[in-house]
Amino acid sequence: MTLVLTRSDLEAVLAPGACLEVLRDGFLRARDATVAGQRVRTDLPFPGTATALIPGVLPGIEAYTVKVNAKFPGARPALRGVICLHSGRDGELLALLDSATVTAWRTGLAAALGTHALAGPGDVLGVVGAGAQAELMVRGLAQLRPYRELVVHDTDAERAEAFAARHAGRAVASATEVAAAADTVLLATWARSPLLGLSDTRESQHFTSLGADEPGKQELSADLLRAALLVVDDRELAASMGVLAAAELPASAADATLADVLRGDHPGRASAESRSVYAPVGLPWQDLALSWAAYRAAEREGLG
Repeated sequence: MTLVLTRSDLEAVLAPGACLEVLRDGFLRARDATVAGQRVRTDLPFPGTATALIPGVLPGIEAYTVKVNAKFPGARPALRGVICLHSGRDGELLALLDSATVTAWRTGLAAALGTHALAGPGDVLGVVGAGAQAELMVRGLAQLRPYRELVVHDTDAERAEAFAARHAGRAVASATEVAAAADTVLLATWARSPLLGLSDTRESQHFTSLGADEPGKQELSADLLRAALLVVDDRELAASMGVLAAAELPASAADATLADVLRGDHPGRASAESRSVYAPVGLPWQDLALSWAAYRAAEREGLG
């Protein structure tokens, strides 16, 4: 029987702490996968794009995912789609999962892992773009390290105020005001020109940029990327459609992948004075990691 897991089903079975552990384990194991994941993206004759991630595979999980998303920036939610979870034994369709929910959770929480691994000890957290992915980044990061103060900016002032209220923070008028106040800055926007450049930042700051996940999107300037320790999730994807492509930088401009840092193959931040940037694109195995965890939990609890 195929389970259908809606947003409410997924939020009933997923917990940030457990998902962080699943994702951390995935970063450690993903390099041993024998089939590489692919990310396919195309423009549409409408004001949006279509994206497919295939296949989501991880050693030790006898299943795989195929994800299909529609991205329409003017819609709420901006991302809609479905994740198909298939058995690795016979291809049986085990579950259909709401892609917007799984994507927000896996993207936001994987970004929280990267932020925690790279950021310095400062305790003022900044958010630029107060959407679902930022919400999960903040929730995930709170599981990993405390913060004393939160500042947030969004082009929708009401959304920024609501986000600030949920997290006992304050809203400010611009991305540069966030950078001036915060030690760690999380960006998750649809920006197509840099929101922050090197001159807007200071030594010791960390920036996590989720917005540069397809061609044409850019949140951080090339001079900031060159000056910082730059970590991505996949060098080739970052160079073809992510943060490196937007800044016209080669794959070699990335200093490390997050998996390198989590496995101890790269030391991460060299000193307290260093700037650091984590800029992932998002990988198919992350969809499998959370979809499998949700499917198993839903089976146990009789949901879906």
